[in-house]
Amino acid sequence: MSAGPASGPPVRIGILGAGFVADLYLRALEHVRGHEVTVVSGNGPDRAKALADRFGVPAAVTGVRDLVRREDVDLVLVAVPHDLHVEAVTAAAEAGKAVVCTKPLGRDAREAQACLAAVQRAGVWHGYAETEVFAPGIVKARQLVDAGAIGRVTWVRAREAHGNPHPHARDERRMGGGPLRGLGCHCVAIGRWFLDGAQPAEVMAWGDRLVRDDVTAEDSAVMLVRFDDGRMLQVEVGWTHVAGLDVRNEIHGSHGWIGTDETGSTGVVGFTGRPAGYVVEKAGSDQGWIIPVPDEPWTYGYHAELAHFVDCFRRGVEPRQTLRDGVIDNAVIDAGYRSMASRGWEAVTLPA
Repeated sequence: MSAGPASGPPVRIGILGAGFVADLYLRALEHVRGHEVTVVSGNGPDRAKALADRFGVPAAVTGVRDLVRREDVDLVLVAVPHDLHVEAVTAAAEAGKAVVCTKPLGRDAREAQACLAAVQRAGVWHGYAETEVFAPGIVKARQLVDAGAIGRVTWVRAREAHGNPHPHARDERRMGGGPLRGLGCHCVAIGRWFLDGAQPAEVMAWGDRLVRDDVTAEDSAVMLVRFDDGRMLQVEVGWTHVAGLDVRNEIHGSHGWIGTDETGSTGVVGFTGRPAGYVVEKAGSDQGWIIPVPDEPWTYGYHAELAHFVDCFRRGVEPRQTLRDGVIDNAVIDAGYRSMASRGWEAVTLPA
């Protein structure tokens, strides 16, 4: 896996995408050393230029090819919806560019495997931008676990829910499912990170459309993942949490317990008699009782993951998360959807 120089010039980053995730990346990159964003690509020239102008990026282009063929790009940061990931990752890899791709890597494990195969064929450096394993609260919990504070981790519970999915996420064909795919990938990544050393073996899942009439997939899901050493991960996801974004985790050990709450205990709470404007991603309301997140990119792990990727690329080392992690996470979720249909335990088919 080839990489950039261990020192010297900054890593030149091209961002593929000009929407919500690209905005979060650019906000976080303002606080990361050792790089420069040279170009932004969007699905329309006006949108790409508007984003580039707002963050002082010198160039804006349209489409994948216009970005990956540029000589002033060392690393392509993929920030487009995941039904476009195979095309984007393949084009970047074939152009000899390093790749960091946002989550989930594909609409299923087959697409995720295609992304992994592309970077392996090209021999390029690659990272998987699964923010949750870089979120400050989760990282601190892992440090406590590594210090032996709660003994051996035996069970992880991960929850993510909200009530305002992006328009493309409501299309099951583009999403590859519902919240189990789009939100569950975070939860699976957290479980795998804390149950380190074990592999997901089998899954039991339930999902249904209980509330929403603007989606065809499930809007609520619960999944149990049994690992090959008997330890468990419990996943809870949904698009029915009208209060806004709810991200909570529990790590249970033989000698203790750790809980994290990224969006419910932010240190800021207010009651607004008038609209407050933007409160938090996917907020249910901007009036009444509100819990703003002071710095969303930091809280969600964007600063830390991008600093990590830039540093690893410059040093020529493998990052904490590679595209292989995206394949495994998708394979677990694939088994979850099979379990929804069969109403029984389904084996996880992992890549070779």
